[in-house]
Amino acid sequence: MRNNLLPNNYWKVLRMTDDVTQSPEDHDSPVDMTETRAGFVAIIGAPNAGKSTLVNELVGAKVSIVTHKVQTTRTRILGIALRGAAQVAFVDTPGIFKPKGRLDRAMVSAAWQGSQDSDATVLLIDSVIGMNDEVEAILKGLEQAGRKAILALNKIDLVKRDSLLMLADRLNKTGQFTQIFMISATKSDGTEDLINHVAGMMPKGPWLFPEDQLSDMPQMLLAAEVTREKLFINVHQELPYALTVETESYDIKKDGSIRIQQVIYVQRESQRSIILGKNGSKVRTIGTAAREELSEMFETPVHLFIYVKVRDRWQEDPERYRVWNLDFQA
Repeated sequence: MRNNLLPNNYWKVLRMTDDVTQSPEDHDSPVDMTETRAGFVAIIGAPNAGKSTLVNELVGAKVSIVTHKVQTTRTRILGIALRGAAQVAFVDTPGIFKPKGRLDRAMVSAAWQGSQDSDATVLLIDSVIGMNDEVEAILKGLEQAGRKAILALNKIDLVKRDSLLMLADRLNKTGQFTQIFMISATKSDGTEDLINHVAGMMPKGPWLFPEDQLSDMPQMLLAAEVTREKLFINVHQELPYALTVETESYDIKKDGSIRIQQVIYVQRESQRSIILGKNGSKVRTIGTAAREELSEMFETPVHLFIYVKVRDRWQEDPERYRVWNLDFQA
């Protein structure tokens, strides 16, 4: 469904430079390729631009956790989609911002590395926020890397037409983009054009993953991510950024059910008390929500056991970064 705020030529694809080989009309029809293609597309942007929501939408399944809080994504997460004969591996990256500590630096480094290693880069911008210091820093980073990007203006359903077109024009003049797409990831508006476009950009070659694979994330790590999502939703202020979740064991039982044991690490005893709640009520609520979602994801009963421990310097422990495939020395 197209958004009636925008002229038709803006809805599809804005042609940005003379060297763009595909015209807007090319994206009205499904990708038609007789040879298989496969490649990687990095989705980068400022925190909370909607990158994880977009990746989940493009893949057609939840492969990345989503909350209303910034910096939810801590590592590169792969979501794999098929379009015609093309297999596109979307790389959901941490938000790019001015880092303050070691974990922040590792997250931002992972985002830029994800862009560098990919066949194409999509810069996702929250149209409601528009241009700010974080977006300008990302544009500068792309310029310094000599890398052009595809621009996706997200959340267009929340922005007035005139403001949206002014933002698009301003970004167009940077000369940093090959195409502009206007989308709403939550409404599935414009996303079909985007995936068709990037699918056509993928290099010719065999698929890189099995046809039915949606992500490369191990189930132990996925289980930890789901629990961390529930923590972000249920605890507030700075506490979500002071914790991490690790899956210590993941055992498939004879009856097909799964027993998962996890540890939530926090930095102070007072934080542990908050997560536990009165008589353990808070952690039970979190555990129930995580267990229900994991049971649905894995399509089998899940028995989830969660412990909360204090480890004041977990952000300075190289092992924590290894688990998340982050560079401790970034």
